[in-house]
Amino acid sequence: MNIELTDQVAAITGAGNGVGRAIAEAFIEAGAKVIAIDVSETALNTLANDFPDSVIGCRVDISDHDALVGIASEHTVDHLVCAAAVGSGKGGFPFWNLDPSDWERVIEITLMGTINTVHAFTPSLRSGNTQQKSVLLLSSVAGQIGSQTDPPYSACKAAVINFAQCAAKDFAADGIRVNALSPGMVKTELNESVFEANRDSENQTYEEWAQAKIGKLAPLARWQEPDEFGAMAIFLASESGRNITGQTINIDGGQVMHS
Repeated sequence: MNIELTDQVAAITGAGNGVGRAIAEAFIEAGAKVIAIDVSETALNTLANDFPDSVIGCRVDISDHDALVGIASEHTVDHLVCAAAVGSGKGGFPFWNLDPSDWERVIEITLMGTINTVHAFTPSLRSGNTQQKSVLLLSSVAGQIGSQTDPPYSACKAAVINFAQCAAKDFAADGIRVNALSPGMVKTELNESVFEANRDSENQTYEEWAQAKIGKLAPLARWQEPDEFGAMAIFLASESGRNITGQTINIDGGQVMHS
């Protein structure tokens, strides 16, 4: 399927690295312009240098709602993707290994940062021809199964799914579609930080830990790749996804199955 998003604009948080970067590349390859929002100036510069005609880089911490409003007020967007997130960086099993203060930054970025972003871009999304517009919130399988690995992250991602459903209902009158996209196991810096917080021994490598985990949790027993999320993101943004809204789509090798 050849998806064309020529002359459309996508604002993407967390666009500098990992899944966010893969989604940004997919939109660019489909012909869209990308407003890349990330806290890392280095990552933004790399993306802009790789795609100089297609990227506007904006260094912003998404906990700063006013800064996001400033960016949104300067651009009319067709698609919004919220991919930025952080984990607690600590082992969360059992949950009382964590202190309530360990939740604060995760909630501030992973949940409230997503909410800040959608609020900030709502006026832009609701202007112009809204029938082709979409919002995609990155969740996680952790938000669906009560993952004990990082309870703050899991809880925030569960809230993101619920917010996506609320937003889908509210935006429906405008024809704007809202969905959540849930990764399973993806080799990213965030995934490796989970390993560092939960490794069984100093002798265990990240590859050993990850391969054992993916073999145990995913029926297909294989990693998910960032470009898979890019492909799904532009499908949902395209005319082919015009009747898909309020859904949580898992790309997880079968980790989450609802019977």
